[in-house]
Amino acid sequence: MSSAQQRLNQVSSHFGGKKGAAGITEKHPDDIVVTCALRTALTKGGKGGFKDTAAADLLAGVFKAVINKSGIDPKVVEDIAVGSTAAVKSLNRQCSSGLQAIVDIANAVQSGMIDVGIGAGVESMSSQYGPGAVTEFSELLESHPESANCKVPMGVLRPSRPRRLASSTRRSPPLDVKWTDPKTGEEKTITVKADDGIREGITAESLGKIRPAFAKDGSIHAGNASQISDGAAAVLLMKRSTAERLGQKIIGKYVSASVVGVKPLLMGVGPWASIPLALEKAGITKDDVDIYEINEAFASQCVWCVNELGLPQEKINPKGGAIAFGHPLGCTGSRQVSTLLTELHRTNKKVGVTSMCVGTGMGMAAVWVAE
Repeated sequence: MSSAQQRLNQVSSHFGGKKGAAGITEKHPDDIVVTCALRTALTKGGKGGFKDTAAADLLAGVFKAVINKSGIDPKVVEDIAVGSTAAVKSLNRQCSSGLQAIVDIANAVQSGMIDVGIGAGVESMSSQYGPGAVTEFSELLESHPESANCKVPMGVLRPSRPRRLASSTRRSPPLDVKWTDPKTGEEKTITVKADDGIREGITAESLGKIRPAFAKDGSIHAGNASQISDGAAAVLLMKRSTAERLGQKIIGKYVSASVVGVKPLLMGVGPWASIPLALEKAGITKDDVDIYEINEAFASQCVWCVNELGLPQEKINPKGGAIAFGHPLGCTGSRQVSTLLTELHRTNKKVGVTSMCVGTGMGMAAVWVAE
């Protein structure tokens, strides 16, 4: 029996053998639950409210907010995993780093290694982003065609078409940060509490006037691609029995996750490959899902995945996505959990999926249930 089949059998047994959403919405003492999921505002890279704020300071702000919001005693938090594509003590799975950090903590809780942990993501693209973001290449790897393809810029991989922009429902703690006025050079303290990438009055006509960003005859531009952004997010995880013992309010639970590999030049199809696997591991079908948060690295990439999977448009990013309010690379996987659980609660729905394509040819997805 394969390890994948063993895992499916374990999931089926855990949910009492029930199929579909009825199985994963049942409550068990060893469920891995979420008691707090917060994110900062997302600001424009290089010129927004967080342009002068270090990634570590963004993390500190969101961690303090999690402690205040949840009431958790910091002494019981045994481990923290941080997803980032930049240099902090972290793990790096490119755009899914934040989700991978959450899954790593969930697995540690599930195995009994720890009782309580935080999975987080952060990115200061203002200070830590550029051509050197993928650096782990030797001469040997550079000479291998598929390895070399991992360094091809994502923006030249696929044509694009625009989609609607929207505002985001969020749990965003305001942060007081130092900010230098680029015009006067004056340093001041500002409070950042709202996404600043959302633009009013955008139309299909105005989007069509924006020049291509990667090639003269290309179609990807600033209006149909994710924004360079700064931000952080954190998710507090533990077993249901632990949450009840600590008096923590449960807002959702983690069910399953998947990681897949695709061709580097087709990296945008990652959600198309990873979502079905995550659903299979959870024992549900695509129709059991109420909301899909699929990261919009580019409009074309997201639209292609949605169309190929046959998902209803109204279930996709109902409050907008990375084109509307930004994609701080390592943060996004954690940010999506906050966005998803908030919207599931607001609409009185239950089952959600977060997913993203991943640079160098990967995809990741996870299944969540709101409570």
